[in-house]
Amino acid sequence: MPIVEIKDLRVTFTGGGKPVPAVSGVDLEVERGETLAILGESGSGKSVTLRALMRLNPEGKSRMEGTVRVAGQDVAALGRRELRAFRGRTAAMIFQEPSLALDPVYTLGQQIAEAVMVHDGCSRNEAMARALALFERVRIPSPERRLQAYPHEMSGGMRQRAMIALALSCRPQLLLADEPTTALDATVQIQILVLVRELQREFGLAVIFVTHDIGVAVEVADRIAVMYAGRVVESGPMREVIRRPRHPYTIGLLRSRAHGALAKGARLETIPGAPPDLADLPPGCPFAPRCFLATATCATTAPGPEPVGAGHQARCLRVDATAALLPAVAEG
Repeated sequence: MPIVEIKDLRVTFTGGGKPVPAVSGVDLEVERGETLAILGESGSGKSVTLRALMRLNPEGKSRMEGTVRVAGQDVAALGRRELRAFRGRTAAMIFQEPSLALDPVYTLGQQIAEAVMVHDGCSRNEAMARALALFERVRIPSPERRLQAYPHEMSGGMRQRAMIALALSCRPQLLLADEPTTALDATVQIQILVLVRELQREFGLAVIFVTHDIGVAVEVADRIAVMYAGRVVESGPMREVIRRPRHPYTIGLLRSRAHGALAKGARLETIPGAPPDLADLPPGCPFAPRCFLATATCATTAPGPEPVGAGHQARCLRVDATAALLPAVAEG
């Protein structure tokens, strides 16, 4: 049984004058011990989907519909006390910017110890001992001294390691990572990615990793879900999606990266236009105005998911045309 089951998830923000459907009918599953990368441009609905798994979207200004089950629990049906126990124990999250997620007025050791004491009911000494062991495991130098440090006294990479230690402190079954390497330099990014992969294998975690970086997705993922305009437009095993992309948006993302076939001084290919206004989506395929394969039918007919391989789906009316492009995409 999958640890994460998402069926027809819809998240609509209602705080403004016009409702904004940020997520529109997402279906996803994640197995235990598996890493799923959610890939897409800013505004595609990746982070909103991730936050829906822990009910972190503002409840007074958003509406969540559909089914979200994590480790057999219906997230939407959890009461306040149950939700508090769920966050940290069943699912934990690594945020993009740890300096905003960590409390600036408490030491890192205090913050981790508090989470452990709340969820496990152990003493402060036991909780601090676990915090120290976690700091050692995530390779924070001088861990005893760093436990007494405040977030602003740590570098960006060390703060992110502390954030990972905090997320793992209550031994969750599911780890959610919301672009945890975006604010870090390239060398530290690689270190964090390797660390997350090691910890995932060591603790048997299921991981959902949100990113806009294809290179990051390739490094961490077993499977990839590509999102656009609040929908999953392509999903499947990582190697299959990267080597045999079948949605024009995925093909555009792959072509827009630097690769070995790109001549020195040549311009990168780009996807024309901009993501659509979610409050005013076109009637057909939302990617049609930017798509190099779009026909008149694409502008009026919303595509459903089409099977294009083993466990591989693409939400596109032109999968026949994308199949003909596969040799050129693979060469690039």
